[in-house]
Amino acid sequence: MKKTTKLDIEPIQSELDDQGSEPSNYDVVTYPVDYTLEGLVAKYDKTIFVPGFQRKFVWTIKQSSRLVESFLLGLPVPPVFLYARPSSNELDVVDGQQRLLSIFYFFQGYFGEADLKGNRTVFRLEGLNEDSPYNGLTYEDLKKQHEGAFNRLNDAVLRAFIIKQLKPKGSSSIYHIFERLNTGGTQLVGQEIRNCIYHGPFNKMLIQLNKRNEWRTILGKPGEDKRQRDVELILRFLALFHLSPKYHKPMKDFLSEFMEDHQNDQLPAIDEFEKLFDSTAKTVLSNLGAKPFHIRAGFNVAAFDGVFVAFARNLSRVPKNIKDKYKKLAKSRTFLDVVSSSTTDEEVVKRRLSLVEKKLFK
Repeated sequence: MKKTTKLDIEPIQSELDDQGSEPSNYDVVTYPVDYTLEGLVAKYDKTIFVPGFQRKFVWTIKQSSRLVESFLLGLPVPPVFLYARPSSNELDVVDGQQRLLSIFYFFQGYFGEADLKGNRTVFRLEGLNEDSPYNGLTYEDLKKQHEGAFNRLNDAVLRAFIIKQLKPKGSSSIYHIFERLNTGGTQLVGQEIRNCIYHGPFNKMLIQLNKRNEWRTILGKPGEDKRQRDVELILRFLALFHLSPKYHKPMKDFLSEFMEDHQNDQLPAIDEFEKLFDSTAKTVLSNLGAKPFHIRAGFNVAAFDGVFVAFARNLSRVPKNIKDKYKKLAKSRTFLDVVSSSTTDEEVVKRRLSLVEKKLFK
């Protein structure tokens, strides 16, 4: 497996501002629900889901044991946040994954998932006070040895806040909610958030496309980016190619909406996306060479989206002198303007896509 790395992306102020932009107007309702732990476990993977590409479970068995003990002792536990999918009663975990999985694992009897050989660790409470009657016990041990504590644990309540988007139609607000509420470790950003909340066939496809050798050569990095910025670039290309006339600022919301719309796409739609990206990447690499978008200081995302979209629209008629055309374009003041300032503004995106296609293919 290739090691992850950090993509050298040129710091363009307009791109940084877009990443930190505030959400659009939303009509969102949030209401509390008190679940018993027994009820929560019954809903796990039926109506309550930890997204398939969420960050991994990182708590130690001692941390999880102390959480279980808190319920046994009646100590307060912070609430969790669940996002209600618009089209169903299913709930996605937005914040509180480590707590919820700790509960699920203890009730199931095993800590964490199985290793590569299928082995699993029995979940015995660890790290409690040496005088605790629960230290070293499993869920089944509690049932046999401490019936009162066993029933108290099953009936213990964990408060959840259910978040539901009323307007506009869809679930675009979940990106901003996740961005603000996610509190575990290093704050997730950009494509990491979409990776968690828009999991499905389309997301799997983006992750696989990101491994393509031609794409890694274009990026100039064999290792995948730790924060999935390279995956976001593929999404940016596909979204602008298919929906550039409907592009709106901020870019991050435009990308989230496109990914939500195609989240559950199946064949042949997935194949079409793959073919488009693969053909474009191979054609760009064969004509422009490695690292063609390192215009000044690192990979320029605006130069990338303009050129990739232009190539994708003209795959069957690439002029023989296109490399010379691109070198000339890359030095022009007009091009440098549209790839270095206000790069996510509607008018600049429109002008950039039009300029690149005109200069390279017409």
